[in-house]
Amino acid sequence: MLLINELADHRKSLEAADAEVLSVKEAKTVQHFLQHRAGHKVTPLVSLPELSRKLDIGTIQIKDESQRLGLGSFKALGGSYAVIRLVLEEASNRLGRAVDIQELQSDEVKQIASQMTVSCATDGNHGRSVAMGAQLVGAKCAIFVHSGVSDERIAAIAHFGANMIRVEGNYDDSVAEATRVAAENNWLTVSDTSWPGYERIPGLVMQGYTALLGEALQQMGEPPTHVFIQAGVGGIAATVAGHFDILFGDKRPFFVVVDPSRAACLFESARLGHAVKVDHSQSTVMAMLECYEPSLVAWRILARTADAFMTVEDEDAVSAMKKLANPEGSDPAVVAGESGGVGLAALIKAASDTKMREQLGLDSHSRVFLINTEGATDPKLYETLVGATPEAIAAKASA
Repeated sequence: MLLINELADHRKSLEAADAEVLSVKEAKTVQHFLQHRAGHKVTPLVSLPELSRKLDIGTIQIKDESQRLGLGSFKALGGSYAVIRLVLEEASNRLGRAVDIQELQSDEVKQIASQMTVSCATDGNHGRSVAMGAQLVGAKCAIFVHSGVSDERIAAIAHFGANMIRVEGNYDDSVAEATRVAAENNWLTVSDTSWPGYERIPGLVMQGYTALLGEALQQMGEPPTHVFIQAGVGGIAATVAGHFDILFGDKRPFFVVVDPSRAACLFESARLGHAVKVDHSQSTVMAMLECYEPSLVAWRILARTADAFMTVEDEDAVSAMKKLANPEGSDPAVVAGESGGVGLAALIKAASDTKMREQLGLDSHSRVFLINTEGATDPKLYETLVGATPEAIAAKASA
Protein backbone atom coordinates (compact mmCIF):
# COMPACT_ATOMS: atom_id res chain seq x y z
CA MET A 1 0.00 0.00 0.00
CA LEU A 2 1.05 3.58 -0.63
CA LEU A 3 0.06 6.65 1.35
CA ILE A 4 1.10 10.18 0.36
CA ASN A 5 1.91 12.37 3.37
CA GLU A 6 -0.91 14.87 3.84
CA LEU A 7 -0.23 15.57 7.52
CA ALA A 8 -0.44 19.16 8.75
CA ASP A 9 3.25 19.08 9.73
CA HIS A 10 4.46 17.92 6.31
CA ARG A 11 7.22 20.18 4.97
CA LYS A 12 7.39 22.17 8.20
CA SER A 13 10.86 22.90 9.60
CA LEU A 14 12.36 20.41 12.04
CA GLU A 15 12.09 21.26 15.70
CA ALA A 16 15.25 22.98 16.94
CA ALA A 17 16.32 20.01 19.09
CA ASP A 18 15.95 17.56 16.21
CA ALA A 19 17.77 19.86 13.82
CA GLU A 20 20.66 20.07 16.28
CA VAL A 21 20.89 16.29 16.68
CA LEU A 22 21.08 15.76 12.91
CA SER A 23 23.11 18.88 12.14
CA VAL A 24 26.23 19.05 9.98
CA LYS A 25 28.23 19.96 13.09
CA GLU A 26 27.17 16.82 14.96
CA ALA A 27 27.71 14.67 11.86
CA LYS A 28 31.32 15.88 11.87
CA THR A 29 31.61 14.79 15.51
CA VAL A 30 30.48 11.31 14.50
CA GLN A 31 33.13 11.20 11.77
CA HIS A 32 35.75 12.31 14.32
CA PHE A 33 34.78 9.44 16.61
CA LEU A 34 34.86 6.93 13.76
CA GLN A 35 38.45 7.82 12.92
CA HIS A 36 39.38 6.32 16.30
CA ARG A 37 37.37 3.10 15.84
CA ALA A 38 39.40 0.02 15.02
CA GLY A 39 38.20 -1.60 11.83
CA HIS A 40 36.46 1.49 10.51
CA LYS A 41 36.30 1.79 6.74
CA VAL A 42 33.91 3.38 4.29
CA THR A 43 31.25 0.91 3.11
CA PRO A 44 30.55 0.50 -0.62
CA LEU A 45 27.90 2.33 -2.63
CA VAL A 46 26.74 -0.23 -5.17
CA SER A 47 25.16 0.71 -8.50
CA LEU A 48 22.55 -1.53 -10.13
CA PRO A 49 22.44 -0.41 -13.79
CA GLU A 50 20.77 -3.57 -15.12
CA LEU A 51 17.91 -3.37 -12.63
CA SER A 52 17.64 0.38 -13.30
CA ARG A 53 17.08 -0.30 -17.00
CA LYS A 54 14.55 -3.02 -16.26
CA LEU A 55 12.55 -0.72 -13.97
CA ASP A 56 13.01 2.30 -16.28
CA ILE A 57 14.73 4.26 -13.51
CA GLY A 58 17.72 6.52 -14.12
CA THR A 59 20.00 5.06 -11.48
CA ILE A 60 19.67 2.83 -8.42
CA GLN A 61 22.42 3.04 -5.82
CA ILE A 62 22.48 1.08 -2.61
CA LYS A 63 24.72 1.74 0.37
CA ASP A 64 25.91 -1.68 1.54
CA GLU A 65 26.00 -1.64 5.34
CA SER A 66 26.52 -5.41 5.50
CA GLN A 67 30.22 -4.60 5.81
CA ARG A 68 30.03 -2.05 8.66
CA LEU A 69 32.55 -2.43 11.52
CA GLY A 70 32.36 -6.21 11.52
CA LEU A 71 28.73 -6.24 12.72
CA GLY A 72 27.06 -6.55 9.33
CA SER A 73 24.58 -3.75 9.96
CA PHE A 74 24.23 0.03 9.96
CA LYS A 75 23.35 -0.33 13.65
CA ALA A 76 27.08 -0.60 14.35
CA LEU A 77 27.17 3.18 13.88
CA GLY A 78 24.48 3.99 16.45
CA GLY A 79 24.45 2.06 19.71
CA SER A 80 28.21 1.85 20.15
CA TYR A 81 28.59 5.55 19.31
CA ALA A 82 26.02 6.45 21.96
CA VAL A 83 27.78 4.26 24.56
CA ILE A 84 31.13 5.89 23.83
CA ARG A 85 29.63 9.40 24.00
CA LEU A 86 27.93 8.65 27.32
CA VAL A 87 31.08 7.17 28.88
CA LEU A 88 33.16 10.15 27.80
CA GLU A 89 30.54 12.54 29.18
CA GLU A 90 30.56 10.71 32.52
CA ALA A 91 34.36 10.81 32.56
CA SER A 92 34.30 14.54 31.80
CA ASN A 93 31.91 15.14 34.69
CA ARG A 94 33.90 13.09 37.16
CA LEU A 95 37.32 14.39 36.13
CA GLY A 96 36.20 17.99 35.87
CA ARG A 97 37.56 18.50 32.34
CA ALA A 98 36.67 17.70 28.76
CA VAL A 99 37.60 14.13 27.82
CA ASP A 100 37.83 13.33 24.09
CA ILE A 101 37.83 9.97 22.36
CA GLN A 102 41.63 9.90 22.21
CA GLU A 103 41.51 9.10 25.94
CA LEU A 104 38.97 6.30 25.62
CA GLN A 105 41.49 3.58 26.47
CA SER A 106 43.18 5.51 29.29
CA ASP A 107 43.19 3.99 32.77
CA GLU A 108 41.15 6.89 34.17
CA VAL A 109 38.36 6.49 31.65
CA LYS A 110 38.33 2.69 31.83
CA GLN A 111 38.03 2.86 35.62
CA ILE A 112 34.98 5.08 35.30
CA ALA A 113 33.46 2.93 32.54
CA SER A 114 33.89 -0.22 34.62
CA GLN A 115 31.44 1.22 37.15
CA MET A 116 28.76 1.76 34.52
CA THR A 117 26.19 -0.70 33.16
CA VAL A 118 24.48 -0.02 29.82
CA SER A 119 21.40 -1.89 28.72
CA CYS A 120 18.78 -2.03 26.00
CA ALA A 121 16.14 -4.16 24.34
CA THR A 122 16.86 -5.44 20.86
CA ASP A 123 15.76 -7.50 17.88
CA GLY A 124 19.44 -8.26 17.35
CA ASN A 125 21.50 -5.62 15.56
CA HIS A 126 21.14 -2.69 17.96
CA GLY A 127 21.97 -4.94 20.90
CA ARG A 128 25.15 -6.11 19.19
CA SER A 129 26.20 -2.52 18.69
CA VAL A 130 25.55 -1.56 22.31
CA ALA A 131 27.37 -4.69 23.52
CA MET A 132 30.31 -3.96 21.23
CA GLY A 133 30.49 -0.40 22.56
CA ALA A 134 30.37 -1.61 26.15
CA GLN A 135 33.18 -4.09 25.52
CA LEU A 136 35.23 -1.41 23.80
CA VAL A 137 35.03 0.99 26.76
CA GLY A 138 35.07 -1.66 29.51
CA ALA A 139 31.51 -1.09 30.77
CA LYS A 140 29.10 -3.79 31.91
CA CYS A 141 26.21 -4.61 29.59
CA ALA A 142 22.76 -6.21 29.86
CA ILE A 143 20.74 -6.93 26.72
CA PHE A 144 17.04 -7.85 26.73
CA VAL A 145 15.73 -10.02 23.89
CA HIS A 146 12.17 -11.08 23.20
CA SER A 147 11.03 -14.59 22.35
CA GLY A 148 11.22 -14.01 18.60
CA VAL A 149 14.97 -13.34 18.54
CA SER A 150 16.85 -16.31 17.08
CA ASP A 151 19.51 -18.24 18.99
CA GLU A 152 22.06 -17.20 16.35
CA ARG A 153 21.40 -13.51 16.95
CA ILE A 154 21.50 -13.99 20.73
CA ALA A 155 24.85 -15.75 20.48
CA ALA A 156 26.22 -12.94 18.31
CA ILE A 157 25.36 -10.41 21.03
CA ALA A 158 26.67 -12.59 23.86
CA HIS A 159 29.97 -12.82 21.97
CA PHE A 160 30.72 -9.29 23.20
CA GLY A 161 30.32 -10.27 26.84
CA ALA A 162 26.78 -9.01 27.39
CA ASN A 163 24.47 -10.49 30.02
CA MET A 164 21.53 -11.82 27.97
CA ILE A 165 18.05 -11.52 29.51
CA ARG A 166 15.14 -13.20 27.73
CA VAL A 167 11.66 -11.66 27.82
CA GLU A 168 8.41 -13.31 26.82
CA GLY A 169 6.45 -11.47 24.14
CA ASN A 170 7.50 -9.15 21.33
CA TYR A 171 9.94 -6.27 20.90
CA ASP A 172 7.71 -3.74 22.68
CA ASP A 173 7.43 -6.09 25.66
CA SER A 174 11.21 -6.33 25.84
CA VAL A 175 11.52 -2.53 25.74
CA ALA A 176 9.13 -2.20 28.67
CA GLU A 177 10.94 -4.84 30.72
CA ALA A 178 14.37 -3.43 29.90
CA THR A 179 13.24 0.03 31.01
CA ARG A 180 11.80 -1.30 34.27
CA VAL A 181 14.84 -3.37 35.23
CA ALA A 182 17.28 -0.62 34.27
CA ALA A 183 15.45 1.87 36.51
CA GLU A 184 15.53 -0.58 39.42
CA ASN A 185 19.28 -1.18 39.03
CA ASN A 186 20.35 2.33 38.05
CA TRP A 187 21.58 1.10 34.66
CA LEU A 188 21.91 3.43 31.69
CA THR A 189 19.35 2.62 29.00
CA VAL A 190 20.78 3.02 25.49
CA SER A 191 17.67 2.52 23.38
CA ASP A 192 17.15 3.19 19.69
CA THR A 193 13.51 4.10 20.32
CA SER A 194 12.25 7.07 22.30
CA TRP A 195 9.23 7.97 24.43
CA PRO A 196 8.07 11.00 26.45
CA GLY A 197 10.91 12.11 28.73
CA TYR A 198 13.47 9.87 27.01
CA GLU A 199 14.80 11.40 23.82
CA ARG A 200 18.44 12.43 24.14
CA ILE A 201 20.09 8.98 24.04
CA PRO A 202 17.99 7.70 21.08
CA GLY A 203 18.97 10.98 19.44
CA LEU A 204 22.64 10.09 19.90
CA VAL A 205 21.97 6.68 18.36
CA MET A 206 20.37 8.33 15.33
CA GLN A 207 23.21 10.83 15.16
CA GLY A 208 25.65 7.97 14.73
CA TYR A 209 23.85 6.88 11.57
CA THR A 210 24.66 10.17 9.81
CA ALA A 211 28.14 8.78 9.04
CA LEU A 212 26.84 6.56 6.26
CA LEU A 213 25.09 9.52 4.64
CA GLY A 214 28.22 11.63 4.51
CA GLU A 215 30.03 8.71 2.90
CA ALA A 216 27.24 8.06 0.40
CA LEU A 217 27.03 11.67 -0.77
CA GLN A 218 30.77 11.72 -1.39
CA GLN A 219 30.47 8.48 -3.38
CA MET A 220 27.57 9.69 -5.57
CA GLY A 221 27.98 11.65 -8.74
CA GLU A 222 24.81 13.62 -8.04
CA PRO A 223 22.50 13.67 -5.00
CA PRO A 224 19.45 11.40 -5.23
CA THR A 225 16.00 12.49 -6.36
CA HIS A 226 14.28 9.69 -4.43
CA VAL A 227 15.01 7.73 -1.25
CA PHE A 228 13.28 4.52 -0.13
CA ILE A 229 14.23 3.55 3.44
CA GLN A 230 12.83 0.73 5.55
CA ALA A 231 11.70 1.47 9.08
CA GLY A 232 11.16 -0.34 12.37
CA VAL A 233 10.68 2.29 15.06
CA GLY A 234 11.85 4.82 12.49
CA GLY A 235 15.38 5.71 13.59
CA ILE A 236 17.31 5.21 10.35
CA ALA A 237 14.47 6.60 8.22
CA ALA A 238 14.22 9.74 10.34
CA THR A 239 17.98 10.19 10.30
CA VAL A 240 18.17 10.05 6.52
CA ALA A 241 15.10 12.22 5.94
CA GLY A 242 16.03 14.75 8.62
CA HIS A 243 19.71 15.08 7.66
CA PHE A 244 18.87 15.40 3.96
CA ASP A 245 16.28 18.04 4.83
CA ILE A 246 19.01 20.02 6.63
CA LEU A 247 21.46 19.59 3.76
CA PHE A 248 19.16 20.21 0.79
CA GLY A 249 16.15 22.14 2.11
CA ASP A 250 13.41 22.52 -0.51
CA LYS A 251 15.57 20.60 -3.01
CA ARG A 252 15.75 17.48 -0.86
CA PRO A 253 14.93 14.07 -2.36
CA PHE A 254 11.40 12.68 -2.37
CA PHE A 255 11.41 10.44 0.69
CA VAL A 256 9.48 7.16 1.07
CA VAL A 257 9.26 5.30 4.41
CA VAL A 258 8.75 1.53 4.07
CA ASP A 259 7.11 -0.68 6.72
CA PRO A 260 6.42 -4.43 6.86
CA SER A 261 2.68 -4.85 6.38
CA ARG A 262 2.55 -6.92 9.58
CA ALA A 263 4.25 -4.22 11.69
CA ALA A 264 3.26 -1.00 9.95
CA CYS A 265 3.40 1.41 12.89
CA LEU A 266 4.65 4.38 10.86
CA PHE A 267 2.25 3.79 7.97
CA GLU A 268 -0.69 3.59 10.38
CA SER A 269 0.53 6.65 12.28
CA ALA A 270 0.57 8.59 9.01
CA ARG A 271 -2.86 7.27 8.07
CA LEU A 272 -4.41 8.25 11.41
CA GLY A 273 -2.51 11.51 11.80
CA HIS A 274 -0.72 10.76 15.07
CA ALA A 275 1.71 8.23 16.51
CA VAL A 276 -0.06 4.94 17.22
CA LYS A 277 0.78 1.49 18.52
CA VAL A 278 -0.47 -1.21 16.15
CA ASP A 279 -1.70 -4.62 17.17
CA HIS A 280 0.67 -7.58 17.05
CA SER A 281 -0.86 -10.43 15.08
CA GLN A 282 1.40 -12.50 12.83
CA SER A 283 5.18 -12.13 12.98
CA THR A 284 7.06 -10.90 9.94
CA VAL A 285 10.18 -12.35 8.34
CA MET A 286 11.57 -8.79 8.47
CA ALA A 287 12.67 -9.37 12.06
CA MET A 288 14.73 -6.19 12.45
CA LEU A 289 11.67 -4.13 11.48
CA GLU A 290 9.12 -5.92 13.65
CA CYS A 291 8.20 -2.94 15.82
CA TYR A 292 4.67 -1.95 16.72
CA GLU A 293 5.09 1.59 18.04
CA PRO A 294 7.19 4.37 16.47
CA SER A 295 9.95 6.22 18.25
CA LEU A 296 8.65 9.59 19.42
CA VAL A 297 11.60 11.49 17.94
CA ALA A 298 11.52 9.56 14.68
CA TRP A 299 7.80 10.12 14.20
CA ARG A 300 8.15 13.85 14.89
CA ILE A 301 10.83 14.11 12.20
CA LEU A 302 9.11 11.88 9.65
CA ALA A 303 5.76 13.66 9.97
CA ARG A 304 7.61 16.68 8.56
CA THR A 305 10.11 15.12 6.16
CA ALA A 306 8.60 11.90 4.77
CA ASP A 307 6.70 12.43 1.53
CA ALA A 308 5.07 9.00 1.39
CA PHE A 309 4.65 5.81 3.39
CA MET A 310 4.54 2.29 1.93
CA THR A 311 4.07 -1.26 3.15
CA VAL A 312 5.56 -4.43 1.69
CA GLU A 313 4.74 -8.08 2.25
CA ASP A 314 7.07 -10.79 3.53
CA GLU A 315 7.32 -12.33 0.07
CA ASP A 316 8.44 -8.95 -1.31
CA ALA A 317 11.28 -8.78 1.21
CA VAL A 318 12.44 -12.32 0.42
CA SER A 319 12.22 -11.64 -3.31
CA ALA A 320 14.46 -8.58 -2.88
CA MET A 321 16.99 -10.69 -0.95
CA LYS A 322 17.10 -13.18 -3.81
CA LYS A 323 17.30 -10.47 -6.46
CA LEU A 324 20.29 -8.89 -4.72
CA ALA A 325 21.96 -12.27 -4.21
CA ASN A 326 21.40 -13.37 -7.83
CA PRO A 327 21.28 -10.19 -9.93
CA GLU A 328 20.71 -10.08 -13.66
CA GLY A 329 23.37 -9.09 -16.15
CA SER A 330 26.37 -7.15 -14.88
CA ASP A 331 24.85 -5.98 -11.60
CA PRO A 332 26.98 -7.05 -8.61
CA ALA A 333 25.66 -9.47 -6.00
CA VAL A 334 24.83 -8.03 -2.57
CA VAL A 335 24.31 -10.00 0.65
CA ALA A 336 21.14 -8.56 2.21
CA GLY A 337 19.34 -9.96 5.24
CA GLU A 338 15.58 -10.25 5.66
CA SER A 339 15.30 -6.56 6.51
CA GLY A 340 18.21 -5.32 4.40
CA GLY A 341 16.56 -5.18 0.99
CA VAL A 342 13.16 -3.85 2.03
CA GLY A 343 13.75 -0.44 0.47
CA LEU A 344 14.48 -2.17 -2.81
CA ALA A 345 11.35 -4.29 -2.43
CA ALA A 346 9.27 -1.11 -2.17
CA LEU A 347 11.02 0.49 -5.14
CA ILE A 348 10.32 -2.56 -7.31
CA LYS A 349 6.62 -2.49 -6.36
CA ALA A 350 6.34 1.24 -6.98
CA ALA A 351 8.30 1.29 -10.25
CA SER A 352 6.23 -1.58 -11.61
CA ASP A 353 2.91 0.21 -11.00
CA THR A 354 1.91 3.07 -13.33
CA LYS A 355 -0.17 4.89 -10.74
CA MET A 356 2.48 4.63 -8.03
CA ARG A 357 5.17 5.86 -10.43
CA GLU A 358 3.09 8.94 -11.12
CA GLN A 359 2.32 9.56 -7.45
CA LEU A 360 5.99 9.30 -6.48
CA GLY A 361 7.34 11.12 -9.52
CA LEU A 362 9.47 8.16 -10.62
CA ASP A 363 10.73 8.24 -14.21
CA SER A 364 13.68 7.34 -16.40
CA HIS A 365 15.70 10.24 -14.95
CA SER A 366 15.16 9.41 -11.27
CA ARG A 367 18.21 8.79 -9.10
CA VAL A 368 17.19 6.40 -6.31
CA PHE A 369 19.14 5.91 -3.09
CA LEU A 370 18.65 2.78 -0.96
CA ILE A 371 20.39 1.30 2.08
CA ASN A 372 21.12 -2.38 2.57
CA THR A 373 20.69 -2.03 6.32
CA GLU A 374 21.94 -5.51 7.20
CA GLY A 375 23.75 -8.47 5.75
CA ALA A 376 23.15 -12.09 6.74
CA THR A 377 22.92 -11.47 10.48
CA ASP A 378 21.19 -14.86 10.79
CA PRO A 379 23.23 -17.00 8.34
CA LYS A 380 21.10 -20.12 8.70
CA LEU A 381 17.89 -18.28 7.93
CA TYR A 382 19.58 -16.47 5.04
CA GLU A 383 20.57 -19.78 3.45
CA THR A 384 17.05 -21.13 3.93
CA LEU A 385 15.45 -18.11 2.27
CA VAL A 386 17.97 -17.46 -0.52
CA GLY A 387 19.09 -21.02 -1.23
CA ALA A 388 22.79 -20.27 -0.88
CA THR A 389 25.14 -19.43 1.96
CA PRO A 390 26.09 -15.80 2.52
CA GLU A 391 29.72 -16.81 1.98
CA ALA A 392 28.88 -18.15 -1.48
CA ILE A 393 27.09 -14.94 -2.44
CA ALA A 394 29.88 -12.79 -1.03
CA ALA A 395 32.42 -14.79 -3.02
CA LYS A 396 30.36 -14.22 -6.17
CA ALA A 397 30.19 -10.49 -5.41
CA SER A 398 33.96 -10.20 -5.10
CA ALA A 399 34.75 -12.38 -8.14
